[in-house]
Amino acid sequence: MATTRLYLDWNATAPLHPAARDAMLRAMDIQGNPNSVHGEGRAARAAVETARRQVANLTGAAPAHVVFTSGATEAANTVLTPEFRMGRTPLVVSHLYISAVEHPAVREGGRFSKDEISEIPVTSAGTVDLVALETMLSAHDKASGLPMVAVMLANNETGIVQPASEVARIVQAAGGIFVVDAVQAAGRVAIDINAIGADFLIVSSHKIGGPKGAGALISRGEVLMPKPLIHGGGQEKGHRSGTENTLAIIGFGAAAEAALVEFDGRNAGIGTLRDRLEDGMLVAAPDVIIHGKEGARVPNTSFFTLPGLKSETGQIAFDLEGVAISAGSACSSGKVGESHVLVAMGCDPKLGALRISLGPTTTEADIDRAIAAFIRIAGRRKLAGAAA
Repeated sequence: MATTRLYLDWNATAPLHPAARDAMLRAMDIQGNPNSVHGEGRAARAAVETARRQVANLTGAAPAHVVFTSGATEAANTVLTPEFRMGRTPLVVSHLYISAVEHPAVREGGRFSKDEISEIPVTSAGTVDLVALETMLSAHDKASGLPMVAVMLANNETGIVQPASEVARIVQAAGGIFVVDAVQAAGRVAIDINAIGADFLIVSSHKIGGPKGAGALISRGEVLMPKPLIHGGGQEKGHRSGTENTLAIIGFGAAAEAALVEFDGRNAGIGTLRDRLEDGMLVAAPDVIIHGKEGARVPNTSFFTLPGLKSETGQIAFDLEGVAISAGSACSSGKVGESHVLVAMGCDPKLGALRISLGPTTTEADIDRAIAAFIRIAGRRKLAGAAA
């Protein structure tokens, strides 16, 4: 067995990109508060604004429309609120509609009460049921307030890409607000907030090679904005108070710039590597179920079920083989439970599933090593079944 470990859990967090590391090391010499008017403060502010432009460029947004947060979860809790303003005019959002496969940060509904949240079903392919969405929005009580729809661009477990532009068309026709969780899509698919038709995007630093503890809520304009979640000194134009985490934001910006510059090179061969992995698994265990294989997925993600192998057992088995993978979302305090994504797709969640997610530094040798580990684990499963 190889002594060096193999990291194949990029959807949980991406290793820190060298450009982000270098930018943060240089930034350690920036002493000022970015809200101070002296020279040191202006230097810090300039660095933050550079990062704001870099993040904006990755998403096709205007820099002025990027609000930095502590991460995607804070961004979700900020925008998922019944209280908005259109300029100086208060607006009420009376109901939140979320797809049945959303990340826990969105599934919790932010500042909406549970009776103000409805789930949009998905098809067996894992994509939003557009007919059901239209039906739900046509029944929305407009007199009570606006509808809000939140749909992720790429699923964190399956990698399935949602028809976001079609969802946007339906939401716009209903006069609603459209929020897109682009956390897993950033750097893996081309993103343009205007082309998508989203009112808001949520992105995360550590998913693209930046440091943990930074994220952003990105808007299509500056007129329609949610009531702030965090009040205080009025930083980030009053949308998110608290002194900006300058070091993390600078790393975030550098990672965003690298993701944009390296986009073609990063993604050119990664789908081929993912397919090589899945082909190898199917040869070793023809009964393996690869979820979302027939649809559009981000190129780096494989979510699969090996019948007879529980998720937790499989994750531990790969870990003992020196391969770091996941059993779905890594944002639930280390818990391994039934996948709500599989439930929504009509699959038996008791089967369990494992997620392998690749990154720009993943090689063919890494894939071959992962396949070899899979073969050994699948073989032990057969032996255990025969013994039983």
